[in-house]
Amino acid sequence: MDDRNRLTERFEEHRPRLRAVAYRMLGSVTEADDAVQEAWLRMNRADTGDVDNLEAWLTTVVSRVCLNVLRSREQRREEPLDVQAHDPVVGHEDGGDPEHEAMLADSVGLALLVVLDTLTPAERLAFVLHDMFDVPFDDVAPIVGRSSPAVRQLASRARRRVKGVSPAPDTADLERQRRVVDAYLAATRGGDFDALVALLDPDVVLRADPAVGPTPAPLVIRGARVVARGALVSSERARFTQVALVNGAVGLVMALHGRLHLVLAFTIADDSITEIDVIAEPDRVRRLDLAVLGD
Repeated sequence: MDDRNRLTERFEEHRPRLRAVAYRMLGSVTEADDAVQEAWLRMNRADTGDVDNLEAWLTTVVSRVCLNVLRSREQRREEPLDVQAHDPVVGHEDGGDPEHEAMLADSVGLALLVVLDTLTPAERLAFVLHDMFDVPFDDVAPIVGRSSPAVRQLASRARRRVKGVSPAPDTADLERQRRVVDAYLAATRGGDFDALVALLDPDVVLRADPAVGPTPAPLVIRGARVVARGALVSSERARFTQVALVNGAVGLVMALHGRLHLVLAFTIADDSITEIDVIAEPDRVRRLDLAVLGD
């Protein structure tokens, strides 16, 4: 058997797992197959002769390809609450290898894929790799460029969402949170776009309820640069904003003309802001546990 045939045979041994990983990451059979094909091309170009664990190497390659696809998908989203239209889980009648299709269909349904699509790319990757494929956090961390504890938090938040429970705020280190939120407020007041981008996770998600306006629908904005530009729009109002405890985590409250106008709740991991919830509906604000923090 020549080297190329041997390489092909080694890759085909791992194709079912790679396709299963890619499908859970992307929710599209076509995109999953494209990601696996890209892994094959990269394997052909690389010297894998000294790779001890080819399955782990290929899983990392496919995961990085999928992460890039997810991030590109987020950047293309322009309408609030856009939901990816997922392919149905294919079956034997679709002509694929039964083993491949069985792996795709196993515990994967449209309902789960829709929930996964509400996660940030990094959350989705951490959850899929660790919870579905038992990839250790230490191996996931370099793929998303985070520390292992940060990846553990990503997976935990994703797990809560999949189970239908809102993620709990990170209250482990209020002093660290305060530094990040203070820096965010200072950058907003000063109109410092680069400083804001540096504070925001690349996959940061900002959610604003309908009372924030200008549309009657909730708004979702994704990506550091887009969120930073939105923050600068409110730089003048940031003068009326101060740091507060929001349900036990450090956030911001904005008061205009002596009345509480809106609340910003932050999720922070690895000294980066990963989520911002902008709350302005009076009933929602009243249900919050708020306490203003001094200087």
